[in-house]
Amino acid sequence: MEKVKIAILGFGNVGTGVWKILLENKKEIMKRSNYEIEVTKILVKDINKKRDIAVAPGILTNNIDDIINDESIKIVVELIGGCSEAKDYMIRAMKSKKHIVTANKLAIANWSKELFKIADTENVLFYYEASVAGGIPIIREINESLTANRIEQIVGIINGTTNYILSKMTLDGSSFDEALKEAQDKGYAEADPTSDVDGYDAVYKLAIMSSLAFGTEVDHDCIYREGIRNISAVDIEYAKKFGYTIKLLAIAKEINNKLELRVHPTLIPSTHPMANVNDVYNSIMIKGNAVGELMLYGKGAGDLPTGSAVVGDIISILRNNIKPVDLTETSCTVEFKEVKKARENESEFYIRLDFKDKEGVLGDTANIFGENNVSIVSITQDVERGDHSSLAFITHKSEEKNIRNSLNKIIQLDSVNNVESIIRIESFN
Repeated sequence: MEKVKIAILGFGNVGTGVWKILLENKKEIMKRSNYEIEVTKILVKDINKKRDIAVAPGILTNNIDDIINDESIKIVVELIGGCSEAKDYMIRAMKSKKHIVTANKLAIANWSKELFKIADTENVLFYYEASVAGGIPIIREINESLTANRIEQIVGIINGTTNYILSKMTLDGSSFDEALKEAQDKGYAEADPTSDVDGYDAVYKLAIMSSLAFGTEVDHDCIYREGIRNISAVDIEYAKKFGYTIKLLAIAKEINNKLELRVHPTLIPSTHPMANVNDVYNSIMIKGNAVGELMLYGKGAGDLPTGSAVVGDIISILRNNIKPVDLTETSCTVEFKEVKKARENESEFYIRLDFKDKEGVLGDTANIFGENNVSIVSITQDVERGDHSSLAFITHKSEEKNIRNSLNKIIQLDSVNNVESIIRIESFN
């Protein structure tokens, strides 16, 4: 059986996962790819660092040139992560006629046009399944299984850290800070959790999926973003009263040839399957005009789930006999579609006000909502806390600008102390 030599850039969590899978599933991989895979080089920062995994002498290197200049290496697996250095390494590898497999969502979200163009020019393959949802094969689903469809929408839980935190807050009554610390202790969250809890990670992933699903270039800076730092136990309890569960959703819809792209905390019906996606699991629902709704579920991160997607891409390249091919994944007709501004989007809303116990506040707020074309579905009030109370509203579908205009006036009422929460609702209608 023919042997193929590959190199891995980075030997952290995912890199070691790839190494384990290649060793443990060696026979299965050989049967499915018709190649014996040999990892001949692994790029690391410190060769002498103590590691739990034994690697044969000569494989570890801290010099990228050992990989770029080695003509026997046919595939480079980039697992360094989101930085310009990783991008430069991938470009140099492609110009040396090496195929690329990456899990780097930041590189794809920021530099996909440049990277794909170089892959096309150099006639090499560029695969990136692991960049979006770990072990869930969402890229392949869009590129292959759903090609007969016009994708109408994508709704997903695509960040395991935030899903773990919200699950702990919902199921165990933990505070945000308590749940975050537990996520960090278990290795689900970084010491600096900004990318996850403030929604950046989900934005990058949504940009990648949207560009493929809708055949357009997507600037991740055009995606509306809110994180979960301001979600409180009070909001979770109110959501339960109304029959909802709070999740951080990534939402992409095409409406009249315009794209609606947003990442934010969302109330979803507690009866919906996605409401029961807990812990670090991910779930993505895709709606095609022919197939209808499909829902994928699995681990969105971790060494072995993400490593599984990486090795799957390696096998896909080998099945193409690692020869020059027509790059269906990187070469496509791009139609430029406008991304709607957030104020133009329509949604149902959950709104919580903190107000002084004064007569007339309910009537005053209802009048202001009505004047701005916002209709109310239901209202509930919790027990009084001193001279303050909370009032929670659920609205019918409304334009965001009308919600904002209403709240700008409501906050000026003498009886209202503050607008505590504004959370969108996704009813999956």
